Amino acid sequence: MNISGSVALVTGANRGIGSHFARQLLERGAKKVYATARDPQRIDLPGVEALPLDITDPASVAAAARAAGDVTLLINNAGIATYSNLVTGDLDKIRLEMDTHFYGTLGMIRAFAPVLAAGGGGAIVNVLSALSWFAYDGANAYAAAKAAAWNLTNGVRLELRGQGTLVTGVHLGAAATDMMAGYEGDLLDPADVARAALDGVEAGSYEVVVDAWSAHVKASLSGDPRAFYDAA
Repeated sequence: MNISGSVALVTGANRGIGSHFARQLLERGAKKVYATARDPQRIDLPGVEALPLDITDPASVAAAARAAGDVTLLINNAGIATYSNLVTGDLDKIRLEMDTHFYGTLGMIRAFAPVLAAGGGGAIVNVLSALSWFAYDGANAYAAAKAAAWNLTNGVRLELRGQGTLVTGVHLGAAATDMMAGYEGDLLDPADVARAALDGVEAGSYEVVVDAWSAHVKASLSGDPRAFYDAA
């Protein structure tokens, strides 16, 4: 997948990693970049085409697919963090996590898969998380939703292989975005996350593991979970 000359759509492009995706796509020579957000007036990056999009609203997703019928690269970046647990957390917040990260991402893929097929296959990037692979007390709804999105990514990759669509999952630890405000640990530069993801797309990678923490978490999956959680 060549970024230069592509037509890209980025969800959640008004801030954080999404805004860096949009900027770097232009820098790499994308022919057009659709930058989307619930409120497109919050997108102030010159050179993009701003579109309204709420990925949890099927009508909004369908409208975006009609407006952006030339997309060859779909970047599913939009997300939410409610910091809810599963046993005692607010069920509406837990559902919102799943509606956003699983059903919202799936809705975008279902809407844009025919668009990508018509353009020769193209590529999809799903921004996932190290929390796809472990649980964290205080954010277990997010972790469960990202785990679902991880296997969604694996599943649609198989389903879209026949039309030539590359599907790349991106896993990262905490990044310096508004979503992580107040976090006291080390934070990744969101520009580095976008850069690693786009490098992965151009390399044809199925999976991009951005940082050492995410690689450590993934490696732990083959071992006894007690060892991982006792050390965490």
